[in-house]
Amino acid sequence: MRNIKALGAVTLSLALAACDMAPKYVRPELPVPAASPQGEAYAADGAQGAIVPADTGWRDFFTDARLARVIETALANNRDLRLAVANVAQARAQYRVQRADLLPTVGATGTATYSEQPLVQFGQDQRLNTDVYQAQLGISAWEIDLFGRVRNLTKASQEQYFASVENRNAAQTSLIAETANAWLSMAADQERLRIARDLEKAFGKTLELTRARFDRGVASELEVRQAQTSYDQARSDIANATTLVAQDQNALNLLAGTTVPSDDLPQAFPDGSATIDNLPADIASDVLLRRPDIASAEHQLRGANANIGAARAAFFPKISLTAAFGATSLGLSNLFGSGTDFWSVAPSANLPIFDFGKNKANLRYARATYDAMLATYEMSVQTGFREVADALARRGTMGQQLEAQTSLRDAARVAYTLSEARFRAGVDPFLTTLDSQRSLYTAEQSLLATRLTRASNLVELYRAMGGGLK
Repeated sequence: MRNIKALGAVTLSLALAACDMAPKYVRPELPVPAASPQGEAYAADGAQGAIVPADTGWRDFFTDARLARVIETALANNRDLRLAVANVAQARAQYRVQRADLLPTVGATGTATYSEQPLVQFGQDQRLNTDVYQAQLGISAWEIDLFGRVRNLTKASQEQYFASVENRNAAQTSLIAETANAWLSMAADQERLRIARDLEKAFGKTLELTRARFDRGVASELEVRQAQTSYDQARSDIANATTLVAQDQNALNLLAGTTVPSDDLPQAFPDGSATIDNLPADIASDVLLRRPDIASAEHQLRGANANIGAARAAFFPKISLTAAFGATSLGLSNLFGSGTDFWSVAPSANLPIFDFGKNKANLRYARATYDAMLATYEMSVQTGFREVADALARRGTMGQQLEAQTSLRDAARVAYTLSEARFRAGVDPFLTTLDSQRSLYTAEQSLLATRLTRASNLVELYRAMGGGLK
């Protein structure tokens, strides 16, 4: 028994003193500028008291209660997110399986052997019956990880697990942004439907007036046909907007994983912002490291680095240990009696000599995989930087564009009112009124599109900066 304890102590000491063949991991330098771009398209000054998206939960960012409820429903029911959660559970289980190889597997066995053999004694034919009972506790072929092969495989599996967690976080962030944009798109289409209906009524009154003037011989048939085209275009736009609203609802139901209650659906585009709008106007590049997709890519890189260590360790001897301690007896009642105990220890070493280049090929593969993961990581950083820069460029000019579109719509509305009054008074021809109607319709649509772009830009900027996890 003392020998077993001594052997265990020596084995444990060897395992703790084992070396690590993996290269020392150093985070690569970010392949992007240190700060976000500057220029005419970007805001000169950041908002006062701007929030940090990565530190701001989505419940605080999305201020519209209906939108927040839809997002919460999506997080609870979306099937893509459930798949990501299941992938995390799979990776966690695989990591635990690999981690178990670090420690010996202890098993207990019990056997009973019954035998009968011929025994010739004093010329008499006799038979000898023997019953042998045995119980033992031991370990079988446990690898003593002197060169870090098992530990590096465990590290690689752990990094895969961490990467799956970050992939799940990235899926959640994307789901929140997609749900918010789908809700905002439906709100914009509801507003587009309202505008088309309002213009249909206005065009309908103009058409009735023009027909009445034609019946009195004041207006020409050309004017009637021109008024008819505007009225029919509005009718067509109503039908199209009605279809878009239905499709938006279908898309929202798919993202939510269930039917969204009608009370949570937008009936018009929000007058105010559906989100917090005091986001930063620029960021430092290292903020990108908090994005879940970039964090996942780095975990993959760390795992590839650990696999290099495992491939290197394959060139060195593989030492394993099999040991057992137990008792054996010819009678079951005496199985654990005095003098029945036994023990055995069988260490072994396996050193590769000729493997025809297998280990070298595995090492080359591990290094090539690391290079691929490095390129993937750097591409993820560059993609993230580009997404943030694009969103900042859009945000930098959004205020001016929205102001200009609002002024354009207001001017078109006044021009339409004046031209209609002058037409009724017989001062201006009908074509002037028709042009002003069409200009107002186009201005309303353009302003709505600009408002949607602004709202979607805030959502994209929040997502690109790593928000949406809390």
